[in-house]
Amino acid sequence: MSLESTVYQSTVFQQACRQFDIAADILQMDASVRERTKRPRRCVIVSMPVRMDDGRVEIFEGYRVQHNLSTGPAKGGIRFHHDVTLGEVAALAMWMSWKCSLAGLPYGGAKGGVIVDTRKLSTTELERLSRRYMQEILPFIGPNVDIPAPDVGTNEQVMAWMMDTYSNHKGHFDPGVITGKPIVLGGSLGRREATGEGVAWFVKSYLQDLGIEPEKTTVAIQGFGNVGSEAGHALYHWGAEVIAISDYTGGVYNAKGLDLKAAQAWVAQHKTLQGFPGGEPITNEQLMELECTVLIPAALERVITEQNAGKLRCRVLAEGANGPTTNKADEILAQRGDIEIIPDVLCNSGGVIVSYFEWLQNQQNYYWTKNEVFDKLYRMLAKAKASVEETKKKYNCSRRTAALLLGISRVAEAKSKRGLFP
Repeated sequence: MSLESTVYQSTVFQQACRQFDIAADILQMDASVRERTKRPRRCVIVSMPVRMDDGRVEIFEGYRVQHNLSTGPAKGGIRFHHDVTLGEVAALAMWMSWKCSLAGLPYGGAKGGVIVDTRKLSTTELERLSRRYMQEILPFIGPNVDIPAPDVGTNEQVMAWMMDTYSNHKGHFDPGVITGKPIVLGGSLGRREATGEGVAWFVKSYLQDLGIEPEKTTVAIQGFGNVGSEAGHALYHWGAEVIAISDYTGGVYNAKGLDLKAAQAWVAQHKTLQGFPGGEPITNEQLMELECTVLIPAALERVITEQNAGKLRCRVLAEGANGPTTNKADEILAQRGDIEIIPDVLCNSGGVIVSYFEWLQNQQNYYWTKNEVFDKLYRMLAKAKASVEETKKKYNCSRRTAALLLGISRVAEAKSKRGLFP
């Protein structure tokens, strides 16, 4: 099977392409620019032998897809997950292109992934794998080429190991190659909270537009990782009640509100939410169909499908994850017309915006306060929201399509203006 067919036969990549085609049709995009804008620029597959603690050598497969390099260095996270596929990584890279463009960042889109269940690795094995992955993709990245960041299954420590590997290869400390690093290694204040904080900012903004008050807001969060937990805390401090949370093992529900700090402490000790005594146990499927003001899918893609889209009982759907809603589900939600959707490329853009801030600070070797970071973040989120709402009105389309129209049109224009290198 060819590399192209491997990518194009992926269900999640087909989902991203269908979204692109809808926007490209509205834009009446020229055929030659259309194909160049849709297709990934570069797909890298790496094979990584890693020595395990028991002495055996295990081979891991990893990917780095650079979707767009026409608007600046590529930008996108690195996912460590047992279900990672090349097609999934390509779709995520495409969404990163539109997200960066929509936010007005001088970046293209990229994504990385490694097929691995990190729960089965020791800390030393995880470090060896992280360093080996960086070693393998080293020819294709750099502060002005491609700048990775954390994603599902990776964190500040993994970024520190990768940055150290790159710096040792270059022979000098080079923090700008990666974002989402520990503060002591050039990370930005506010980066850890940024994606969830951005999700919460959009939720609050759209609820205010709808005239819904904080104390009348209930929130259900599918995926209680970094994004979900930070969004939950931000909305709780705003005055909302978080009534349900979940992870891959299932969830917990309490109509009177959950103690999020206690839940995080439980996860820190037990590694999962399973058994958390703060409420009634529920499944992820049950959480998605709870009656609530705000539903935040904050884990993996394709969790809202044609099977459950008609059963959602939220007023606002805030997509903290990338690609959580399938094309068919989108059609069902559009027919319903009773749920405000904050699409992923807008809703979760806070993370890449503050990653951009981190990269800028690394370039200048000058670092901002947390208040400065969030002040700049909120202004960029407000600008992006205003642009999306204006485009939604202009084209009389969905908010998702409006966001994609903005992101895609800017990338397409850049490719058209740059022309073709002989």
